[in-house]
Amino acid sequence: MRLSKVLKIIVITCIVFSCGNSSKAIKANFSIQSNAKKNIISNAEMLKLSITNPNNKSIDSVRFTLNNTKISEQLDLRTIALGEKMLKATVFFEGKKEIALQKVIVVNSASPKLYSYELVNTYPHDITSYTQGLEFYNGTLYESTGQYGESKLRALDYQKGKILKNINLSPSYFGEGLTVLNDKIYQLTWREGRGLIYDVNTFEALGSFNYGQSKEGWGLCNDGKQLYKTDGSENIWILDPNTLEEKRFVQAYTNKGKLANLNELEWVEGKIFANRYQKNGVAIINPENGAIEAVLDFKDLKAKVTNHPGLDVLNGMAYNSKTKTLFVTGKRWDKIFEVKIIPAQ
Repeated sequence: MRLSKVLKIIVITCIVFSCGNSSKAIKANFSIQSNAKKNIISNAEMLKLSITNPNNKSIDSVRFTLNNTKISEQLDLRTIALGEKMLKATVFFEGKKEIALQKVIVVNSASPKLYSYELVNTYPHDITSYTQGLEFYNGTLYESTGQYGESKLRALDYQKGKILKNINLSPSYFGEGLTVLNDKIYQLTWREGRGLIYDVNTFEALGSFNYGQSKEGWGLCNDGKQLYKTDGSENIWILDPNTLEEKRFVQAYTNKGKLANLNELEWVEGKIFANRYQKNGVAIINPENGAIEAVLDFKDLKAKVTNHPGLDVLNGMAYNSKTKTLFVTGKRWDKIFEVKIIPAQ
């Protein structure tokens, strides 16, 4: 046998034995014990934590964190945003340190209420518009439309169905949601990772901004101070109004779990209205903790528009703060509906 073959056999044998020895996992001495059932707990409860110590190690101290924020052994969840969290326990014992991890999901304490609506008025809408975003600003209705090669930014006279201003986006951009803040229009693109900025009066391009962790652009709104953005998941990202950086996010949750595919957003009297892609419903969300407090069903509206081969789903909401009414349309709908929201009794 050649020397080279012998060396190969020795090397392979060493690797096999080495791998075999390294596969022996070190058993953890500690784990996190909580009152979350199957790792799920309501935000109306008090989260109670302790450490299991089956090997009876002499523990000096334990430090708990929730998403890297220090917490005590009991935590009032009413002050915590909903969603998936990571519990971490750092255990100091016998001159050593060991870390235990556990996922916990905080859900809302109450199920969503069912709101209804009253149809107030119907207005004409461009049947070719693949509507992605809709918003009022100083009495004018602004619209963003999608599809590669068709995407537009528009200012509308909604009562007459007239287009006051229009610019076409580059064919490489798929337009998504929009919002207007401090005389600037912010328009998202879908998978291009970039938002576009315009002067609201002239539609002059002022610049652009890149997305962060959110990757895609879906819906956009603002509360007069900061921007809120969706990316097709359950996350609603909060953007700094000056830098457009994603500061943090809240997760949309009911009492049972998360609500993904959040799309078009609208800020309505301190709440976020979010429609869900390919659905007829709208979730009414608490922006502080992500709780879905109520839902609206607009499925009857689609039956009132002209049926044609290009007709698509509900999308586009704009709140008129003067009339206290919501304007709703969809992708390639020939009508915009003005509705009054009726809260549950």
